[in-house]
Amino acid sequence: MPASPTYGELTNQGASTNIAWHQASVDRSGRAEQRGHRSAILWFTGLSGSGKSTLANAVNAALFERGLATYVLDGDNVRHGLCKDLGFSDADREENIRRIGEVAKLFLDAGVIVLTAFVSPFRADRDKARALVESGDFLEIHCAADLEVCESRDPKGLYAKARAGQIKEFTGISSPYEAPDSPEMAIDTGSQDLAASVDVVIKALQDRGVIPPA
Repeated sequence: MPASPTYGELTNQGASTNIAWHQASVDRSGRAEQRGHRSAILWFTGLSGSGKSTLANAVNAALFERGLATYVLDGDNVRHGLCKDLGFSDADREENIRRIGEVAKLFLDAGVIVLTAFVSPFRADRDKARALVESGDFLEIHCAADLEVCESRDPKGLYAKARAGQIKEFTGISSPYEAPDSPEMAIDTGSQDLAASVDVVIKALQDRGVIPPA
């Protein structure tokens, strides 16, 4: 009789095997009832400098002031840990968004309104993240400042470096950005002030029944 595989052999077979989804004793609906609001994924996408992180954090602060459970997943912060092994090739960008989509799904199940602020340049990758959850749980928010506005801001000096050839595969310059075809929200963060943009997002959450009226 052949010997049974060891644990090490089982865990080194590549894709995950011999696993099953564990049903938690507290579910998402119970958390929503306790907290008085639904969870949701707010996926902010746009060029570097379009105001994704600024708007996501301002919305987060507004929701927090109401006592709601929220968390911001920021592109730079995630690359300090969870995605520190990834670069900026197309394949690495795809894997970066795949991981974020899975993490956001866990936050959703935990009853949290999770706000993600990533360039996420490729439509297909954003669609894969959307497909991980039920309809209505994923709200794509396009921070639609155009390239000229974003480049004029250049808060990190990245566009200047990309124009000088110091950064390869930079979105908007040497790598494409695929704008959403039909996002739940498209906000002109190039011309609309921050307070008005926050109001648009908050109203949309109220209209969709994610959060209660103020």
